[in-house]
Amino acid sequence: MRVALCQITSSTDPAANLDLLREGVRRAEGARVVVFPEAAMCRFGVPLGPVAEPLDGPWASAVRDIADEHGVVVVAGMFTPAADGRVANTLLATGGGLHVGYDKIHLFDAFGFAESRTVAPGDHPVTIDVDGVTLGLATCYDVRFPELFRALADRGASAVLLGASWGAGPGKREQWELLVRARALDSTSWVLACGQADPREDHGGAPTGIGHSLIASPLGVVEHHLGAEPGVLVADLDPTTVEQVRQSLPVLANRRL
Repeated sequence: MRVALCQITSSTDPAANLDLLREGVRRAEGARVVVFPEAAMCRFGVPLGPVAEPLDGPWASAVRDIADEHGVVVVAGMFTPAADGRVANTLLATGGGLHVGYDKIHLFDAFGFAESRTVAPGDHPVTIDVDGVTLGLATCYDVRFPELFRALADRGASAVLLGASWGAGPGKREQWELLVRARALDSTSWVLACGQADPREDHGGAPTGIGHSLIASPLGVVEHHLGAEPGVLVADLDPTTVEQVRQSLPVLANRRL
């Protein structure tokens, strides 16, 4: 399966960010699945309620049209209205008849930022099927919680698509790579981690990205990566690698808790 990670710098304008998605898909060079970061609809650091739309709203529908035009599945972060007046941090997966969202379960209440103040948590893991391959969905802070990645593997996922808008700070880049590699090992799955590019400016301390998107193998090896700036990474993944690794390193089967 050919996949692409499109590392972008989202603005506060959802319409302009759709143009970034169109360009990213155009550059994806025949990929079947094209992954964009968390908050692709609108960056953090501004009120999110006014930009939130349901999955059947105009923004998500436009993303579906982009995906269908190019014959791909697009995965991109957006915000949807939540029942309690907050928003949900939603990872949209759309294209070819697929149109679903994963609401981020683990909210970033850490390092002085309180995502839960304006964002309501999701409550269940989500997988999608693309050409017979099961893919799990996860978002940013989720990467610190190995149980989610194991749960996705238990649901048949051989790869996890992880969108992020990683917060900057001392040691944060090192943590990002370490955590992505660890979750790949925990779940013996591919982890495709697509982050916002480094905006090179501070937006009030909001987590707006550091770049360094990467693909980690089921053995935790970084097979492909980007730098801090915007870019597109295209790679061919072999899903059969997962079964081979799970036979030789059966950590999922050997669990006792």
